[in-house]
Amino acid sequence: MVNDEGVRLDVWLDVACLFRTRSEAQKASKGGKIEVNGQPAKPNRHVRTGDEIEISRPFGRKQRLKVLGLADRHVPKTEARALYEDLTPPPTAEEIETRRLERLYRAAMTPPRAPDKRQRRALRKLKGRDD
Repeated sequence: MVNDEGVRLDVWLDVACLFRTRSEAQKASKGGKIEVNGQPAKPNRHVRTGDEIEISRPFGRKQRLKVLGLADRHVPKTEARALYEDLTPPPTAEEIETRRLERLYRAAMTPPRAPDKRQRRALRKLKGRDD
């Protein structure tokens, strides 16, 4: 049930599917990554219809939103997208290329993982050491 004062910021961000969990939304707002109407916002700040939210995403990206509706309980994703209007400008060609290079760099830098149980069994079988 939504009251006149609005909904907690962390709850609204979670319900609107902008963060995977409420705790992620709390962590982002405590870390200063979320601004409401141009001011840093704490997780317990109440959001009202018409507020503008700016979320700092990884790699210097910023997501701008306008609150169109309020909900304090989870709703289907299609309804959740109707709770806000995305005002984020589309990325430039330079930003797209930078993101692509960043993805390639991260993929090259991830350490190789050790084989899991099924893969170890397959390796033993290939080497002729059936146990």
